[in-house]
Amino acid sequence: MNRNLLEETYDVVVVGAGHAGCEAALACARLGLETIIFTVSVDSIALMPCNPNIGGSSKGHLVREIDALGGQMGINIDKTFIQSKMLNKSKGPAVHSLRAQADKADYSMEMRRTLQETDHLTIRQAEVSEIVTSWDEGQDDAEGESFPHITGVRTSSGALYHCKAVILCTGTYLNARCLTGEMITPTGPNGLMAATHLTDSLKKHGVEMYRFKTGTPARVDKNSLDFSKMEEQKGDERIVPFSFTTNPEDVQIDQVSCWLTYTNEKTHEIIRGNLDRSPIYAGIIEGTGPRYCPSIEDKVVKFADKDRHQIFIEPEGIHTNEMYVGGMSSSLPEDVQHEMYRTLPGLENVKIVRNAYAIEYDCINPNQLYATLEFKKIKGLFSGGQFNGSSGYEEAACQGLVAGINASMQILGREPLVLDRSEAYIGVLIDDLVTKENREPYRMMTSRAEYRLLLRQDNADLRLSKKGYEIGLISKERYDWVCKKEELIKQEIERVAKVHIGANKEVQALLQSFGSISLNTGVTLTELIRRPELDYEKLEPIDKNRPELPCDVREQVNINIKYDGYISRQIKQVESFKRLEKKKIPEGFNYDEVPSLRLEARQKLKIYNPTSIGQASRISGVSPADISVLLVYMEAQH
Repeated sequence: MNRNLLEETYDVVVVGAGHAGCEAALACARLGLETIIFTVSVDSIALMPCNPNIGGSSKGHLVREIDALGGQMGINIDKTFIQSKMLNKSKGPAVHSLRAQADKADYSMEMRRTLQETDHLTIRQAEVSEIVTSWDEGQDDAEGESFPHITGVRTSSGALYHCKAVILCTGTYLNARCLTGEMITPTGPNGLMAATHLTDSLKKHGVEMYRFKTGTPARVDKNSLDFSKMEEQKGDERIVPFSFTTNPEDVQIDQVSCWLTYTNEKTHEIIRGNLDRSPIYAGIIEGTGPRYCPSIEDKVVKFADKDRHQIFIEPEGIHTNEMYVGGMSSSLPEDVQHEMYRTLPGLENVKIVRNAYAIEYDCINPNQLYATLEFKKIKGLFSGGQFNGSSGYEEAACQGLVAGINASMQILGREPLVLDRSEAYIGVLIDDLVTKENREPYRMMTSRAEYRLLLRQDNADLRLSKKGYEIGLISKERYDWVCKKEELIKQEIERVAKVHIGANKEVQALLQSFGSISLNTGVTLTELIRRPELDYEKLEPIDKNRPELPCDVREQVNINIKYDGYISRQIKQVESFKRLEKKKIPEGFNYDEVPSLRLEARQKLKIYNPTSIGQASRISGVSPADISVLLVYMEAQH
């Protein structure tokens, strides 16, 4: 019997509506492409199945960069946060990172509303089970090998959706299973349906898959907690928004508190006594977990010398009593969890609403991708987020945005967006994914960025708004303001350098009030700002002709003057880095012909197929000596 199956046509299909999928779909639709986004449940759009916050160390940088390129995450958290904090304020500006507690339900609802109200964007609840490709007009590589190109996707119901590009943002749903002790359930996060068919289709297309794992702690009932035994953690007095488009005055709200408690020897004793029942240590879990976000079992085993670990009790939202037990993710059995959590000060009578669990899922080896996040061997197939072997909402969102932009650029016949390591944390993240061996879920950290003094979160708009404008995701009005801001900063730095301060009584009194050495002779204002104990703001009383400037301009003036020497040095390092990035390796380059190239280097270069000497230098297994050999050989060929 012939069935008339549903058939539709779009420009772009996005698979998955988590943080990566939402950014990808919005980027494509805002660039005028007819886009459809598939989700296993419409109620799970922009779901936060793990921690109820956005930002944090280095992740705050990613959110600011997403915003500067025209993404949605920063705008969305500014509308739905319940507490905000700038982390690492005692350190230099390179590592300052904004972090906000979200109302999880509101965050998801607000993002869903945004998707629903976006032109050219269709939301569909269905499981995509197959990618559909054609070999007609396939892309040949330099060695004449032909590759398929995307023509559509098929859902588990058999419906066919024709398209020009597919973006895979499946998160932790592919062949997912949740583990709590001996209880193993074939389900996605938060009890949502897993996606069980797509992996087979990808494997048939030659895609190399990994099996990774992550975990989440229990959610507990607020009414069963004794907060008097915990340390209160309040938000900042003055709240700084994530989005450069958000008016700071609009986010000065009454904030909720978080709470700090600790594990103790009794907690550790219970965990050690039940390790044989943990799926991680019983060998039941196949997937590799994130090193930088370990379960409480891992912490107790790997840091046996520590007699306690910090545990943060964080509200999941305004309209729920559920509290997130941060720092205590686990896959131990239900009865052990019940006993273990009750050893914490303030949790003696805790009632668990949702058990902690570990989740295993299928993802890809990201070395199969170009820096555009397109598959090297399937034209028109892009991917982003945890499917690429990363972890975290922010890492997912920025990849989704880049994949969405590049799918759009390809369809529109325009130049792709590739951010390098000197331009953005997003560039560092993607470069790490596509050039390095990732045997565990990748997490962004400030230490991964070589040029972090230049890649601060406070200057993301100055670094990236031009690209967002050229792509078409930033308005002219917004870009004009960034250009004006840049000019105001430059003018003020020049003015301050010409302001001479004499050694009068007012000046000496001000210096004394901040514990700064008195003047014997006149100096410029710039010289005073560079003193560690002083800054641009503190010197306002003696800067009589100071113009009225927005606070973000003043911040940039202060940082640029104070760290001028370090910034100049890093700019020189970037110039050297750029020279290697500009040395392109011709397509189809034959590494077998390069004499003196070590075997390991030759093998790795053939696998990764780098596009530049710079990229080749970052491939694990390729040494500086190999790069020198390569450079000499390439020079000789010219």
